[in-house]
Amino acid sequence: MLKKKILIIDDEQDYCMIMKSYFTRKGYEVFLASTLKEGMKILNDSRPDILFLDNNLPDGKGWLMIDQIIESRSDLKIFLVSAFRQEFESIKPTDQITIWEKPISFTHLNSAFG
Repeated sequence: MLKKKILIIDDEQDYCMIMKSYFTRKGYEVFLASTLKEGMKILNDSRPDILFLDNNLPDGKGWLMIDQIIESRSDLKIFLVSAFRQEFESIKPTDQITIWEKPISFTHLNSAFG
């Protein structure tokens, strides 16, 4: 059975390492990117099943890429993550998009990923 793949695009290294450790223990293959450019390349090359996308990245606003990502990957489950609550007003959750505020608790992760 193939491992499910997760891509985390976030410039907070500690957060990325905690998330990678959590999902690796759950049997996922985890890819990390700290910039949009790097993340979009991994998204296209590795075709993950799940994306965790921060908004405030060194090379731009991650959430501005949502329409483009959904257009090319309608099967991708997306978790938009930000520490800034006011950013949530511009995008609405759907079956494909979940919005979480940082910091993410293990309770949230466990309820979503068992």
